[in-house]
Amino acid sequence: MTELIKQLNKEHAEIEKTLNKVKELGVNTQEGQQTLMAAKDGLLAHLKKEDEELYPVLYKAAEKDEKLKRTLEVFAKDMEGISKAALEFFEKYANGGSGIEFARDFGKLLAVLSQRISKEENVLYKKYEEIVSGA
Repeated sequence: MTELIKQLNKEHAEIEKTLNKVKELGVNTQEGQQTLMAAKDGLLAHLKKEDEELYPVLYKAAEKDEKLKRTLEVFAKDMEGISKAALEFFEKYANGGSGIEFARDFGKLLAVLSQRISKEENVLYKKYEEIVSGA
């Protein structure tokens, strides 16, 4: 496994761990708020790393691989919706929120992110590994 994929997998685990800590602490506590902002920062840093290091390799390979090109288009469209939902969530709860509404919104966000993480690790990261290993 390449160093980049190891780092990205580790970041995925950290993002999920941090978001679950927010749930445990509660969004209305000061520590919960700080942890929520840390989760947001971690997610944004992770997305930036993917944009700078992962996707350029995949898009370059997609120039000669129509199936990969279509896969990347689907992932990009999916990510637009996820990014919008995540940023709206972080904005909405930047200063706290009600328990029940937060729990519902948090559950939705965590489900969407977990699903995306699984897809990335099983599809994009594997394809990246194939490309860089020359397989």
